[in-house]
Amino acid sequence: MRPTKDKVIGAIQSTGLVPLYYHADVEIARHALEAAYLGGVRVFEFANRGANAFEVFQELVKDSRKFHDLYLGIGTVMNAESARKFIDAGAHFVVSPIFKNEIAQVCDRERVLWIPGCATMTEIVTASDAGAEIIKIFPGSVLGPGFVSSVLPILPNLKLMPTGGVEPDEKNLSAWFKAGVFCVGMGSQLFTPDLVQSKNWKAIADKIEQTLRMIKDIRLS
Repeated sequence: MRPTKDKVIGAIQSTGLVPLYYHADVEIARHALEAAYLGGVRVFEFANRGANAFEVFQELVKDSRKFHDLYLGIGTVMNAESARKFIDAGAHFVVSPIFKNEIAQVCDRERVLWIPGCATMTEIVTASDAGAEIIKIFPGSVLGPGFVSSVLPILPNLKLMPTGGVEPDEKNLSAWFKAGVFCVGMGSQLFTPDLVQSKNWKAIADKIEQTLRMIKDIRLS
């Protein structure tokens, strides 16, 4: 049974982190997913960035079933057809780098959490009006925490998730969370090429655990 949107949102809120990752090798993708879970992650975004992304995702859906409290989503979704395909394959949520109303309609019909990417106030309001409960601020490296702190006084009920430009260090995370973000998205900063190439999954799990601890401390401060 597909989890409700509220359950996925609750899991995101509990950790404040949505890791995202893609690899064409299903075994590496499996290890990355498991390392994230062992590090404390309960929501994982697999990116639709390669020719065989769908096939790898199908295998991850099977593997994720051993983690009863893990929610697995698909990212880099660019159209309604892809959204429908991955939802049918078992995606618990859908993330896009763009706002596109046709994706909103598919996710609304299937009652699946949809996180569109936005870079302007107009896009943010349009996405919120279309039913987006969490909005991805992208690219975060360009917009920065100042953008978030400027938006939220006008639209205080938004749940914003910057992706790109988020680093697993206290100074960077503090800037984002002090600005008022709901959560952050991170990819290559957690699954660094050197650790993946050396298959040091323990180090990746440790890095994620440390990042989650920093987020928790920042939120409590």
